Amino acid sequence: METVRQIACLVFADAMSLDITGPLQVFASANAERQRQGLPSCYEIHLLGNEAGPITLSAGFALVADQSWHQVSAADFDTLLVPGGAGVEAMRKNEALLDWLRHAEPRVRRLGSICSGALILAAAGLLDGRPATTHWADVPALQAHPGIILQGERLHTFDASGQDGDAHVFTSAGVTAGIDLALALIESDLGRTMALAVARRLVLFLRRPGGQAQFSALLTPEPCRTPKLAALLDWIPAHLGDDLSLDALASQAGMSPRSLSRAFVQELGVGPGKYVERVRLEAARALLQDAQASIGTVARLTGFGHPENLRRSFHKYLSVSPQEYAERFGRTTSH
Repeated sequence: METVRQIACLVFADAMSLDITGPLQVFASANAERQRQGLPSCYEIHLLGNEAGPITLSAGFALVADQSWHQVSAADFDTLLVPGGAGVEAMRKNEALLDWLRHAEPRVRRLGSICSGALILAAAGLLDGRPATTHWADVPALQAHPGIILQGERLHTFDASGQDGDAHVFTSAGVTAGIDLALALIESDLGRTMALAVARRLVLFLRRPGGQAQFSALLTPEPCRTPKLAALLDWIPAHLGDDLSLDALASQAGMSPRSLSRAFVQELGVGPGKYVERVRLEAARALLQDAQASIGTVARLTGFGHPENLRRSFHKYLSVSPQEYAERFGRTTSH
């Protein structure tokens, strides 16, 4: 008889509800799909809180923890998941929980996080030397742990083979990426056919195209110490179709090309050319989302010139084509 795998998820005050319910529903749907096929359930789901009982999440409603993590042995579980949310700040300072996770890590087959739950695993030192991702907005916080192999563009870092990720301790990106992770775990446990059946039941991609960059804001405006550079950054978005070469930008800023390049790297962490490309890409994303123009027109208006240049930039930063992006996020399909 096939082993019933015990799936446990931590739950704590102000956790993100979807980080918990999303992945657990995927496992529950695998049970439902197996029952539909005349097979027994293969997963049992557990919620572990600081204490058993109702715990209020950031959404304002409560989930009921059936057990306290203080009182259970991690060896009882096959897979342990750690969610994210506003409550992470308190949990990453909870030394009792961090110590429990350290003891749990060698005892469970799989230990994973959803969204900013990666910061809890990082605080416990469990991501050192391992690839890790998290919600794009929390990547800088994860970057503060130098022992981690940061892969912030990925939807999750689970790989059953261990060749492109980790099969034992792994992380996932923001919110719904926990669902992608759960599907990958089911595929590892039960095979691609079952994982695909679950994805179809839930109307999901078995493997979502692209990484999480397609959902994030590429540019985060930063205050500049150099007034001339600040003025230039305000000027660039209104002149995307103009010549924005290094010489042209230096002339506009009243600086030498070398001084301008140095200022960009010191204050923004990227050179002028890469910055301009990303501003143009952000503008193209906005136009495609609003379905304001065809892909060819978007390429011209944003300074890419030819649609092929736009396509290369989209694949470089977002891992999807402009057409795929427009179909996924636009009001209507662009042509």
